[in-house]
Amino acid sequence: MLKDITIGQFFPGNSAVHRLDPRVKIVLTVAFIITLFLAAGPVSYALIIAFLAVIIGISRISPKMVVRGLKPILFIVIFTAVLNLFYTPGDYIWQWGFLHISKEGIKVAFFMVLRLMLLIIATSMLTYTTSPIQLTDGLERLLAPLKRLHAPVHELSMMMSIALRFIPTLIEETEKIISAQKARGADFDSGNILQRAKAMIPILVPLFISAFRRADELATAMECRLYRGDVGRTRMKQLKIERVDVCALIISALVIGAVVVLRRYGL
Repeated sequence: MLKDITIGQFFPGNSAVHRLDPRVKIVLTVAFIITLFLAAGPVSYALIIAFLAVIIGISRISPKMVVRGLKPILFIVIFTAVLNLFYTPGDYIWQWGFLHISKEGIKVAFFMVLRLMLLIIATSMLTYTTSPIQLTDGLERLLAPLKRLHAPVHELSMMMSIALRFIPTLIEETEKIISAQKARGADFDSGNILQRAKAMIPILVPLFISAFRRADELATAMECRLYRGDVGRTRMKQLKIERVDVCALIISALVIGAVVVLRRYGL
């Protein structure tokens, strides 16, 4: 299961999606999330799915990798579907005690699951096609107006990018610790819930120690390189809005506009 967690991973490439300005990709990701909540019918969702499929195709990210990233949230998806299926009021087609299924419940559960999956895929595409450095620069530029309020914009952006960057590293470290504990005879698959929870202690303790050690080493390395935040900092690559960014914004605006129009007609 840990190998299926792809959040925070970056897959280098030279596609049009990879070359987009990180600021544009962040804005488009937020706009995509808003569009998901504006969708009201099957036609709107079909348009959104087609748009997302085109993005995945252009980025040349393997569809298997995208689908694999959904496995860790499978329990959340099923739990959400069950709640909406059995607890949405409407015209009941089946009822047993306090449990009931209605036509509205089936519809709400289906679209809620679809919305959740599309949300995860869209946000994952941002990290798949954007390096941590680009993501930091993009966030910092977008949040730059907050500097007038003396907000630590650079530090916040740096912390977010470092957190995303170290997710794959911590997952790899967890797998190594699990393998080492199993080689020593540890059993993580048998017993009740309480026993399994206790069995996780030999994993969590060395994982936390490793995480704190990495954080200390990173802080020491940044100090040795005279890192002083945003004070006097220069950038090797300057962010510029290119023609491909303008095209992406126009196409996305057309898709959002189409979803808004379809919403008025309940499609």
